[in-house]
Amino acid sequence: MSDRTEAPQPAKPAKADLTAILFDLRSVIGLLFVVYGLVLTILGLIGETEEELAKAGGIALNLWTGLAMLVAGILFYVWAFVKPPLPPELDHVDHYQEGGPLHMGHEYAETHPDEIARRHRRGHGH
Repeated sequence: MSDRTEAPQPAKPAKADLTAILFDLRSVIGLLFVVYGLVLTILGLIGETEEELAKAGGIALNLWTGLAMLVAGILFYVWAFVKPPLPPELDHVDHYQEGGPLHMGHEYAETHPDEIARRHRRGHGH
């Protein structure tokens, strides 16, 4: 038998949940860009008349704006999946398991600012 203790394994980085990615603000913004981009692209392909093109100086504004919005929306989705939102890390878990400063002793609890404020609110102040 060996008396060696195993080295602690490094913590695995937290992985983002698919629902966290889909409800991330970048995904919502990307969805809006994609939907409006599709509408403008379709209008630019089938809905522009010669009169509208003449007003715009011969440029199919709906088509080009729609394509630009599609690209922007897709970039938002790529950004959300490449760098997903991660769950918050629990810092100082030992502190929470111990119960915090009020469980460090009666003398400390009596002088803790939260305890003093609580007593003043109840009208039991010194």
